[in-house]
Amino acid sequence: MSTTIGIVLFPDAEELDWAGPYEVFGMATHDIENARVITVAQSKEPVRCFNGLRVLPDHDFADCPALDVVLVPGGMGTRKEFDNPVMRDWLARVTPGCTWVTSVCTGSYLLHGAGVTRGKRITTHWGFIETLREAAQDATVLEKVRYVRDGNLVTAAGVSAGIDMSLWVVGQLWDVDRARWTQRFMEYDPAPPYTADV
Repeated sequence: MSTTIGIVLFPDAEELDWAGPYEVFGMATHDIENARVITVAQSKEPVRCFNGLRVLPDHDFADCPALDVVLVPGGMGTRKEFDNPVMRDWLARVTPGCTWVTSVCTGSYLLHGAGVTRGKRITTHWGFIETLREAAQDATVLEKVRYVRDGNLVTAAGVSAGIDMSLWVVGQLWDVDRARWTQRFMEYDPAPPYTADV
């Protein structure tokens, strides 16, 4: 069985929101013949992300293959993309065919704009919780969680939480052992510095 994981790109997307999951999915699938991770954007022009990284998308919305997983990152660009009917319409069209619909940070705001979050439990970056609650009154916005699963919708809080969520999705797509192997191979065992005053 083939599996295609699509990472959505747009101007001012937060790099680690999509690059962290890209690394997880890429590493998890490197030895699976019919699995691939692709990037997709409104056009094939280079996309300049929030911190300046420029990325060349693999596909545009017109030639994007059918997706099993779609991941929508956050970042300052979500505010503009929320008002972009091309982005909203594409997400509304693509998400019903996906096994998993995922977002990181304010990517859940874009999924809300596409009508995907209605009646669902969702989350976002802690600094955007109240804004999302006001905008998405037809959803339940949870705080102080790394990620939330409601049906086939999985939304993660800010930046690094997307890595946690992606590892969980790997366990659902294949098995927990593959998720654990991926985590170990990445040496993803967070031990942040400065966690206490010394």
